[in-house]
Amino acid sequence: MNYDIIIIGAGPAGLTAALYARRAGKTVLLLEKAAFGGQITFSPKVENIPGAQEISGNDFAAALVDQVIALGADLEPAEALGIDISDGVKTVRTDSGDYTAKAVIIASGARHRTLGLPGEDDLIGHGVSFCAVCDGAFYKDRVVGVVGGGNSALQEAILLSETSKKVYIIQNLDFLTGEEALKEQVSERQNIEIITGSTVARLLGDGELRGIAIETGGTERKIALDGLFVAIGLLPQNGIFENVIDLDAGGYADSGEDCGTRTEGIFVAGDCRRKAVRQVTTACSDGAAAAIAACRYCDK
Repeated sequence: MNYDIIIIGAGPAGLTAALYARRAGKTVLLLEKAAFGGQITFSPKVENIPGAQEISGNDFAAALVDQVIALGADLEPAEALGIDISDGVKTVRTDSGDYTAKAVIIASGARHRTLGLPGEDDLIGHGVSFCAVCDGAFYKDRVVGVVGGGNSALQEAILLSETSKKVYIIQNLDFLTGEEALKEQVSERQNIEIITGSTVARLLGDGELRGIAIETGGTERKIALDGLFVAIGLLPQNGIFENVIDLDAGGYADSGEDCGTRTEGIFVAGDCRRKAVRQVTTACSDGAAAAIAACRYCDK
């Protein structure tokens, strides 16, 4: 079937794009290789969505999915494998077949690098987190750890130190790699302890994080923690689209606030795009902007 707009990725950005496109009367296909709703579904409690004092990420995503279905968008659990263009028609190749459209919105997201430890996936949302802005408030007066030594990790640690009782920074190198200004701020916080030359060997806890075991020079020791924030980078999911969009050095889609790309009719939205702030609200904003631009393109 030929669609007006195909959206790759069904996180908040993709779902919002589908919402706006359907309300504009466009036929829409939404492709998602994992869970409809995206990474927000792993957050048990979200308190920074306007209009919702408190909501689980899963409930928020489910409401968006229901809204998009009610508006008549088609949802397909399929993994996009690439985009081909011929005479202006975009063909999205997937593991369940090919689909064509006038316009495509890439909202493939960026997944957090994980530690790759046994049980880590089960503890995400139950003590293991990737966002202090999102989840830091849940650890007020508690003990937390931050894995990483770059700018993101140091920023997470500084933010957490404002409300948490104790913050450990665990860095595998013998030094922190963040900017000097951030390192100075970290050193001034009395409740931050830096542990360098160490790796997280094991996560402790069954169903809920209770602590970590770290390895330093062949010696292992345990640290009791209420929460662990992993800040070792992001992996944008854009490699398969580099034939139609430009990527920056980090692999993010090189696009401005208009969400356009170097290819007419191809747009990007959400965490896969080069941007300063990656939050659920900014993802939804991107989705709206990309959908409006895609609708205008279809109407030309």
